Amino acid sequence: MPSSEQDFFVITGGPGSGKSTLLDRLEKNGVPRSAEAGRGIIQDQLAIGGSALPWMDRELFAELMLSWEMRSHRQATQQHAIGRMLFDRGLPDIIGYLQVEGLSVPDHVRQASERLRYNTCVFIAPPWPEIYRQDAERKQDLDTAHRTYEAMIAVYTALGYDLVELPRTSIEDRAEFVRSLIG
Repeated sequence: MPSSEQDFFVITGGPGSGKSTLLDRLEKNGVPRSAEAGRGIIQDQLAIGGSALPWMDRELFAELMLSWEMRSHRQATQQHAIGRMLFDRGLPDIIGYLQVEGLSVPDHVRQASERLRYNTCVFIAPPWPEIYRQDAERKQDLDTAHRTYEAMIAVYTALGYDLVELPRTSIEDRAEFVRSLIG
């Protein structure tokens, strides 16, 4: 693994499990982060009346997520002088998404996930019913959040990553937990 990728840490899990809130807190404390592909694509597609939405064209949505995540990885590699980088999901999440949706995983998606790597320590946020909320971009129900969580465990494990479950605790304690493990 190139040394830059050792500094790339993914936070994954099902929707509504506190990932973005945690990443926002860590970013405020000086740790750079990527933007989440799914939410960004949904916002862009809604703004232009596009069809690459998970409730319209799931395959096209997955392809746009692939492009977004590959670009995020490439940009982080080019700017490695910044040191540690947190990713709001990673390339393997696309495989998990396709599997949860019952869609086939194209070879190029699998290859991208195998070639563009992150630190082997991947943080996974468990389903957390007490904080789960749907919104204009998060239309999945809690059952889908659980299935997504399980899919991410399977995908990241199969790709050789070591999953570290995030505690269901205050945002401050969660952020300190991540900081203590990424150095």
